[in-house]
Amino acid sequence: MNKTMRFKMLLLIGLISFVGCKNSNKTNKTETISVSENTIDIDLQKQINDCINQLEIAVPKLTDLTKHPRLIDTDSTEWKQVNNHKLIWTSGFYPGVLWYAYNVTGNKRWKDEAIKRTEVFEDFKNITEHHDIGFMMFPAYGLGYQIGDKKEYKDILLTSAASLASRFNPKVGTIRSWSNKMHPRWQQHITIIDNMLNLELLFWAAKNGGDKKFYDIAVKHSETTMKNHFRDDLTSWHVLEYDSINGNILNRHTKQGYADDSRWSRGQAWGVYGYIMVYKETKDKKFLDFAKKITDKYLDLLPEDMVPAWDFDVQNDPKEEKDASAAAIVASALLDLSTLVEDKADQDRYYNAAVKMLKSLGSENYSAVGKADSFLLHSTGAKSLGHEIDVALIYADYYYIEALSRLKKLKAKK
Repeated sequence: MNKTMRFKMLLLIGLISFVGCKNSNKTNKTETISVSENTIDIDLQKQINDCINQLEIAVPKLTDLTKHPRLIDTDSTEWKQVNNHKLIWTSGFYPGVLWYAYNVTGNKRWKDEAIKRTEVFEDFKNITEHHDIGFMMFPAYGLGYQIGDKKEYKDILLTSAASLASRFNPKVGTIRSWSNKMHPRWQQHITIIDNMLNLELLFWAAKNGGDKKFYDIAVKHSETTMKNHFRDDLTSWHVLEYDSINGNILNRHTKQGYADDSRWSRGQAWGVYGYIMVYKETKDKKFLDFAKKITDKYLDLLPEDMVPAWDFDVQNDPKEEKDASAAAIVASALLDLSTLVEDKADQDRYYNAAVKMLKSLGSENYSAVGKADSFLLHSTGAKSLGHEIDVALIYADYYYIEALSRLKKLKAKK
């Protein structure tokens, strides 16, 4: 082979090697991008628009300010309204839905409607008969303060927090949930897993001019509940009855689950949302570690469509009703969790699970569009008590639109 031929051969080999390396690098880069952008596709704006269109239908029908929408029965299309009574825990969710409608659209119409629906129960700030004052006041006045810039709501929220804190028993280490008169099955200090959500009011108050003891009470309640309210398999009981004097556990029961020892799905959802929120407020890693454990347990128990049956212990029976409210609660919480964990794989895993839940909820299987005035169908409030079975529930809609709002915010940041 002469010098000219040898030079051409070397040049050809070098060119092949260069192209091969370039293609190899391109492939690796593409694979890296694929991993880092491993997210579930969702038409977020459509699902937001669906909610707003549903409000356009429902709001003109909901004109009685002494009542709020609670549920839509299986055989109905319009909201069943109940009185804004101090013992009805769901009154804050409808104004909360309206505040989020304003948040995702910027349309002042929804702000005006939210103000009108919020300010009808200012006197509820003095409720001390039960723990649900957090559920009642924070979605309404809390979001009004945060989203609507209604700074005049501050004193109402601080008074509400003081009312809630008055139910804390230091001998037990938790806030007392229900009154025994309302629930005579239990005679002493009752704490339910739902109570974790009410702690948000205390954390907010402690940061915004309220008594610093509000923070301490919220933390102590979280620690006591974390210690006593969960089984070895990381699922939650619904109701714990404590001795009011020495704090000993007397009973572990349920009110809305299938059985005392069954795994009520919305109860687990309250725990997931609650401990993610507690970590967000405290930055105490023990709460993050626990939140991840109970979240992973919840995810492990889910069916393929990511919406659980009303109790995990009956989930294998296809005749048992679903609870879309549990899915909405957890979807919203998971979006927060995806921003709080440091590991990239965990970030993607929780984010994708949340989006998959929302996509399922927005599908034909669960969406109320064209069927009823709510956002979602197929929630179950209390089958064990014989009511709110396979219905639309106002708090399912609330956590659903909250999740959509959080997802929109996250996508804007990205």
